[in-house]
Amino acid sequence: MRTLLADRHTYVAGLVTAIVGFTSAFAVVLTGLRTMGATPVQAASGLAALCLTMGIATILLAGRYRIPITIAWSTPGAALLAASPTPAGGWPTAIGAFVVTGLLIVATAAIPALGTLIARIPTSIAQAMLAGVIVPLCLKPVTATATSFSLMWPILLAWVVVLLFAPRWATPAAIAAAFVVTLLHLTTAPQISIGFSLVAPHFSWQAMVGIAVPLWLVTMASQNVPGVAVLKSFGYETPWRPALLTTGIGTVIGAFAGGHAICMAAISAALAAGHDAGPDTSRRWKAAMTTGVLYVFLAAGAGVITAIVLAAPGALLPAAAGLALIGTLAGSIQQALDDAPGRLPAAVTFLVAASGITVFGIGGAFWALLVGVLLRLILVRHRPTA
Repeated sequence: MRTLLADRHTYVAGLVTAIVGFTSAFAVVLTGLRTMGATPVQAASGLAALCLTMGIATILLAGRYRIPITIAWSTPGAALLAASPTPAGGWPTAIGAFVVTGLLIVATAAIPALGTLIARIPTSIAQAMLAGVIVPLCLKPVTATATSFSLMWPILLAWVVVLLFAPRWATPAAIAAAFVVTLLHLTTAPQISIGFSLVAPHFSWQAMVGIAVPLWLVTMASQNVPGVAVLKSFGYETPWRPALLTTGIGTVIGAFAGGHAICMAAISAALAAGHDAGPDTSRRWKAAMTTGVLYVFLAAGAGVITAIVLAAPGALLPAAAGLALIGTLAGSIQQALDDAPGRLPAAVTFLVAASGITVFGIGGAFWALLVGVLLRLILVRHRPTA
């Protein structure tokens, strides 16, 4: 009992990490899975698979290495899916792309050159691509407010008020308000699914190039690499290869049930590793363990959560997802423009990604990255020296 009381801040930090991590982004995840062609049952299965695999991965890594390493779903990856066209072949093709994404993460752990490749992508280009991908989603709250103000005002009010006093909880508050609005406007009982919906993957080169590669790149550059930096800022060394192997294998396994990608947590990682998790840094790994256990329990409730969310009036789900990504958009734009010599390539990258183009069946995220990197190389090579 004395030990339990001594670690109470640690356990509370773990609970907060799970709650904030889940509520801040599950609307984005569901939007992305639905855009890829998932039925409501398949989307619920994907959400459950993500919760289960990242919960188990967190428990394994935190327990083995005794550091507060937390695993999350790839929120930028989900945003990428939400902004991409539904692949030819539908949901089975998306599943195939998720499997390949997991294999690429495993390969990154096994082949150092792949990690070096990720590190060589300019931060400004990677962040500009992410900003361009998510800007259409961030516009959804604006358009939803214009067309459905009577539904949106409680959500926006909750978001702004909580943003003033507890910014960390602003998005969860908006999601809670959206739940209340949805429940008040339900006309029929939502259809709740329980269990996993397994789908045989279909592989196509267009989905590999247009979905799997950008999903891998954005997950590595926007989650895994920053996740390592967050842990290091609190004095912890991340077991890089074991973490990548664990999340890569977890992604492959979860893909068959609809999970798109799991990875190291970035923003929410600070909640379990930071000072709020207790003064004793050697015991903060218990916060991560608590987070992992709660994620496993959340997997059991994924069907209920999905059913309620998907029963929401028309624009509420995309609008809630857009609100959740506004902070990410602001940070991505700032990092894209911080690099003065790379501003023009970053701007072009942003515009190509935001255009929503599809060429040869491949979405704009890939073309944005390709054009941005090539333009930067050309400009750097021909920039006059003083």
